[in-house]
Amino acid sequence: MANVPADLLYTPEHEYVRKTSDPAVVEIGVTDYAQGELGDIVFLDLPKAGASFERMGVFGTVEAVKAVSELFCPLSGVVVESNAALDSDPGTVNRDPYGAGWMVRLRVSNPSEFGTLLDAAAYQARIGS
Repeated sequence: MANVPADLLYTPEHEYVRKTSDPAVVEIGVTDYAQGELGDIVFLDLPKAGASFERMGVFGTVEAVKAVSELFCPLSGVVVESNAALDSDPGTVNRDPYGAGWMVRLRVSNPSEFGTLLDAAAYQARIGS
């Protein structure tokens, strides 16, 4: 059964959003369910700081042994930081998707978009766990 932390928000496309100590900045990554479906992650293509994205725009790709999948930005905003540690060890996403496996930190440009995200119960219902 997939781990779905109650304190995160989710997209139907299996990205998560974690609020940080800065209310304007969030961490984004893929869910435990997503990494499990993908299998062993071997490469990530993530944006550089300063890149801006609209809600649900493609912000990168994740390459696994099974497939290559696009990553969708849950909220509109500007990338503050990409997780450089994933360049040398993309498998961190498999081992610790909600911790060291975060992908980008995003400065949110439209806080009203938080209302489009799923809470943990709604995401669990979506994935059937």
